[in-house]
Amino acid sequence: MHHRIALFFLCLLLAVAPAACARELPIDTIVIQTSDGIRHEFTVEIPVTDAQKIRGLMYRTTLEDNKGMLFAFDDEAEHAFWMKNTLIPLDMLFVRGDGTIHRVHHDAVPRDLTRIPSNGPVSRVIEIKGGIAEKLGIHAGDMVYSDKYFNNKRPE
Repeated sequence: MHHRIALFFLCLLLAVAPAACARELPIDTIVIQTSDGIRHEFTVEIPVTDAQKIRGLMYRTTLEDNKGMLFAFDDEAEHAFWMKNTLIPLDMLFVRGDGTIHRVHHDAVPRDLTRIPSNGPVSRVIEIKGGIAEKLGIHAGDMVYSDKYFNNKRPE
């Protein structure tokens, strides 16, 4: 009987742990301005520790259209991601320190282990729901604004 109770609580803990971990991440609002001047606001989680960065959006089953995750690196260099244990398609925006989108990778395939490179030096990567970049017309050359995570100020 005690083993069943312990097993129940272990299963419960494993079920709620990913959501609890997600809530612990810092949150910020970024603005992406497309070349035609349209601005799109996203609320992004910011993984800080290496463990949080490795986990990223793994195991999530949903992601709202205006949500995402911003990975901030100390260096502007070639960075690559993969979709191991990621259950939903994602768009990846590879962004330079000044906020310029260097590259957009559309609809990364869930659970795919293929490396997705930035194809040039970047210091930020933003993951958003797959298909949203195309839907909103977000392309390389567009700008991302954040008072905190880019060397620019949010437009008024």
